[in-house]
Amino acid sequence: MALSTITARVDETDKIKFDAFCTSVGLNTSTAINLFVKAVLRERRIPFEIKQDDPFFSPSNQAYILKSVQELRSGKGTAHELIEVDDE
Repeated sequence: MALSTITARVDETDKIKFDAFCTSVGLNTSTAINLFVKAVLRERRIPFEIKQDDPFFSPSNQAYILKSVQELRSGKGTAHELIEVDDE
């Protein structure tokens, strides 16, 4: 089997900590990365959850939106068209 090289830029402190972790569990960095690659290929997904909470869907923002919609429907406020703005 032919081998290939993957190069990735990582924060220096993170690399040092990752190398230390790998050593502490009896691996080297290359083996740990190969384990990750094999898990991705086997499971056909990233083998852990990648998540960023969207503040739009927070309970407090949803409550605010519902309150605003109710106020608008009861005659408070003014509905208007969305104004598109070019960021360029």
